[in-house]
Amino acid sequence: MLKIRKAVIPAAGLGTRFLPATKAMAKEMMPVVDTPSIQFVVKEALDSGIEDILIITGKGKNAIEDHFDSNFALEHNLREKKKEKLLQIVEATTIPSIHYVRQPYPLGLGNAILQARTFVGDEPFVVLLGDDIMLNDEPLTKSLLDIAEKYNQGVVATIRVPKDATNRFGIIDIEEQIESNVFKVNHLIEKPSPEIAPSDLGIIGRYILHPEVFDILENLEPDEGNEIQLTDALEKLNEQEPLLAYEYTGTRYDVGDKYGMLLANIEMGLQHEETAEKLRNFIIEYTRTNK
Repeated sequence: MLKIRKAVIPAAGLGTRFLPATKAMAKEMMPVVDTPSIQFVVKEALDSGIEDILIITGKGKNAIEDHFDSNFALEHNLREKKKEKLLQIVEATTIPSIHYVRQPYPLGLGNAILQARTFVGDEPFVVLLGDDIMLNDEPLTKSLLDIAEKYNQGVVATIRVPKDATNRFGIIDIEEQIESNVFKVNHLIEKPSPEIAPSDLGIIGRYILHPEVFDILENLEPDEGNEIQLTDALEKLNEQEPLLAYEYTGTRYDVGDKYGMLLANIEMGLQHEETAEKLRNFIIEYTRTNK
């Protein structure tokens, strides 16, 4: 049976949509309440049974490595002051199974994933994009792994998107449905206009891929912006090894977008034990006085 052990998390983007905050700060370290957004992505991989993780970084991303490393001075201070709850929180972020490699130039998502070739070797692997936080009873990555192992095929995660939003997603052209929420992929089309979009299944940031994708990425022509697009590579991969699409129905936060980040903070803030009551009362009072 196919066993997928490795995950790749691209985190080399410049984060220009969050300037000036990201001028000297990794976008992936921006917090949702009190937790860096990338920590949710790493947790999803680990909770799904992934054994080794490679994070693709770039210039100015050292804080990501520091976050998942031990901090002896901080841990010692918390231990001395008997702040056991905080100590447990800090120790839980020390994850030795995370590895790092840099993307030298910002040449697109496809080029970032190409940097994982040595780490992946000849094994299938999962890609988790750091801009997407997925919250569900069963981790989305676990659902994808189960499908990939069942059919021995690559899998692309999708959600239903509004018809007028297809030009913001890669869109799946469905060949047929093979079981609940699982479809055979005919084509993958990058950001089609609503008039020509073949479906409303938009690709989101989780993929199970076979290592053959690396040869495709290496030989793929860049787009007009001189970037290697992953969707273009997947379209070629689908011609060689048919892909499946999985329709995800859980909660998704696009924290690469200002509104998505604000929404994640509000909704998770309403669930956090330290902020829930005050935030709820503020929203009620704000709504009452600003009708």
